[in-house]
Formats: sequence, structure tokens, C-alpha cells
Amino acid sequence: MEELRVLGLNVTDRIKEAGRTQSVLSRYSHCIRTRLGFHELSSEVCSRDGFIILELAGKRSEWDLLQKELGDIGGLNMQVMSFKLSGKS
Repeated sequence: MEELRVLGLNVTDRIKEAGRTQSVLSRYSHCIRTRLGFHELSSEVCSRDGFIILELAGKRSEWDLLQKELGDIGGLNMQVMSFKLSGKS
């Protein structure tokens, strides 16, 4: 049975944590199929909070390592969605 895993990241202080977060994401780019990032931006303010959604691909063992490294970053709140797929359509 195949698995689809999606990570949701809330970066609570983009200014402080963006560099470390980007470094981890770059190191594991080979197992990231889709990456969507967004934060509030206007002419007056650029939000310190940001959100990243990742769809993972490749080996589950790499997914687990990515999750561990992201979990070690203090300014991240991570949520995981895992879907068991019965077969390809």
C-alpha cells in the first residue's frame, strides 16, 4: 500500500527561523514533490508568521529524517497528514 504524506509548517518567526528552515528544506529537496509557502504581505507590514505546505515523494525513511530535522527547529509548529493509497488510478 502506498502512502501520501503532507507536512504543514507554521513558521512562527520567519525572520529568526527562515535560514535554518530553508537549509533543511534544501537538503531534502529530493523528497519534496510540491512546496507552497505564503505569508501576509502589504505595503505597511510583512508578517513574521509564515506557512509552508509540503507534499513528500520518494523514500519514507527520508521523510522521517526531514520531519525530525524540522521538528528540531524551535520556531516551527508542524502538522502531518498521512494518507494510505490503495492503488494508482
